[in-house]
Amino acid sequence: MKTLIAIPARMASVRFPNKPMIMIDGKPMIQRVWEKAIESNLGKVIVACCEDEVFNLITSIGGQAILTNPDLPSGTDRVYEAIKNLDGISQYDSIINLQGDMPLIRSNDISKVNISLKQGFDIGTLITDLTNIEKKDPNITKAKINWIKKYLIGKAIDFDRSINNTINAYHHVGIYSFRFDSLKKFVFLSPSKNEKKLKLEQMRAIDANMTIGVSYIKEVPLSVDTKEDLFYVEKLIKNYNEQN
Repeated sequence: MKTLIAIPARMASVRFPNKPMIMIDGKPMIQRVWEKAIESNLGKVIVACCEDEVFNLITSIGGQAILTNPDLPSGTDRVYEAIKNLDGISQYDSIINLQGDMPLIRSNDISKVNISLKQGFDIGTLITDLTNIEKKDPNITKAKINWIKKYLIGKAIDFDRSINNTINAYHHVGIYSFRFDSLKKFVFLSPSKNEKKLKLEQMRAIDANMTIGVSYIKEVPLSVDTKEDLFYVEKLIKNYNEQN
């Protein structure tokens, strides 16, 4: 499956300014995510950025970065703007939107987001198990799944932050795969009522009857959203490096 991985990166995060360039055990976070994408060996990797600092870093280590409009409303819009004019873009079977704040993502887990596209879904994404604490945590996005083959491929029927019935509900991992035509359709759709209400971009696809397939991974790749997250992730990386 011919795949392109695009990593959106923006320095002007409200919760964590300059996040892509934050150092984690000697390397900027965006570099660590880029390295994981390269390790997946799925295909071409680009960083969709909007600041020279990120562009210069990625190009200095031999990667490809594309500058985009800093005022775009979402990472998905940034991915589309970065890749829409690439030579041969319509020949790619999958465009993966890999979040730039997941430095611990397993490279083999990235590949699992393509399973849904191979099964004919418009969009693919990943899920994992909810802990008992997470079931009640409104900061954790939950996905309701109809399994086709359990833990391999299923269909997402709803997403929410609060959910009463947790049967077939899972922790949503915000990595997506799109076919190019599905990505284009998605970014040109107007934000839907449920998207605005829940502040969940994926509800735009659900409300437009686009199909979202899901595959299971064993654990959540920790995102760096706060300084506390940064401290914890850096500790894990340092411990791993000391043991290997």
